[in-house]
Amino acid sequence: MIRRCQVHLSGQVQGRGLRASCRLKAWWLGLGGWVRNEPDGTVSLEIEGQDHKISRFIEWLKAGPVQTKIDRVEINDIPATGTKSFAILYRT
Repeated sequence: MIRRCQVHLSGQVQGRGLRASCRLKAWWLGLGGWVRNEPDGTVSLEIEGQDHKISRFIEWLKAGPVQTKIDRVEINDIPATGTKSFAILYRT
C-alpha cells in the first residue's frame, strides 16, 4: 500500500543537518517527498512510499537523527501524489 504523510518536527531541528539526513534516509528507503525549514524554527516534510517503509522512516525520525533533539512529531496522512524523488526545499 502506498502512503503519503505530512510531518511537522519541533525541537532543536534546524542547523543540525536534519534535512540532508532526511534526504539520504528517504533515498535509502526508496521514498519520495520533500523537507524544508520553517520560519518558526520547525521543520516540515512530506514523505511518500510503501507503508512499511514510511513506518521505518518515522521510527528513525522519532529516534532523533544526527545531532537533533526532536521534542514533537506531528503526523497526518494525506493523499499520495505518485512522487518518486525527494528534495530539500528552500524558502524564498
